[in-house]
Amino acid sequence: MDPQLFHTDLEATPSVLRALATSLRGESPWSEAISTPIRRIVLLGMGSSHFANSILALRLQAVGIPAYAALASADPLPAVTSDDLVISVSASGGSAETVAATKTYTGKCRIVAVTNSTDTVIEHLGDLHVPMQAQREEGGVACRSFANTMGLHLNLLDALTGSTSASAAIEAAADAADDLLGRASEWVPTLSELLLGPDGTAIVAPARRLSSAQQSALMLREGPRLPAIAAETGDWSHIDVYLTKTTDYRMLLLSGSPWEAQLMEWCTSRGSTVVCAGGDTSGATYVLRYANDANDDARLMAEPLIAELIAARAWGAQG
Repeated sequence: MDPQLFHTDLEATPSVLRALATSLRGESPWSEAISTPIRRIVLLGMGSSHFANSILALRLQAVGIPAYAALASADPLPAVTSDDLVISVSASGGSAETVAATKTYTGKCRIVAVTNSTDTVIEHLGDLHVPMQAQREEGGVACRSFANTMGLHLNLLDALTGSTSASAAIEAAADAADDLLGRASEWVPTLSELLLGPDGTAIVAPARRLSSAQQSALMLREGPRLPAIAAETGDWSHIDVYLTKTTDYRMLLLSGSPWEAQLMEWCTSRGSTVVCAGGDTSGATYVLRYANDANDDARLMAEPLIAELIAARAWGAQG
């Protein structure tokens, strides 16, 4: 793992997303996988892959398509029939837990392997392969592969519902990433000072984009090894509000939840530091707006870049 190469990986985010959008304007890579009726979709993954899978499962459920996102390490795993579809997601293609879980489904139903590498164990276990197209991440941290997984998941949602919005959302995310990167020298130092406190950082997002908070917290832990936790905006008032009374509480709020008012009431009354990204939340210490931040699907791929750039700066400063 290398902080400078990690930063270089982040700088390539816009171009990699645009390449993905272009490739998806043709035939969907999911066409063969969904060419026959599907009773239920089971999504397998660990870490970032599970974060992305959980959002896809939530959105599929919302349109009446049975779907379940399972940690590949879960015991027990969901039962399947021959009419089910298992989607195993692993950037490396070799995550031990995902390999083991995929093996339990071999021969029981169709399996699609989604990886950012080729000739991997998971790819060979699957009946079909969908490449992430995120290119090699030289810094050793799954960052672009997470964004591309979200883009591919939106494309699968399109394919199952007859929509055609994924490519446009990916393009919008690329423009958002361009804007964030182009102005990074203006906002990264300020947000780093505000958010990286002695007691860690909380990243909070609405349920429909909870993956952004989870990925953001992971980037602070994985690179610079800083304490960080993710929470859903409404649930925050039930699980993390308590720390605002006893710690130097610092929060990155990824806006868009109807439950922000009660969160901000607690944070304001207790003098917590809240940086809001993507919306003009009243009472925030600092507000960061960027291109296309009103596009909810684009934010799934673009907003984790905020914490990723802060993590890259902090990691690099550690020498």
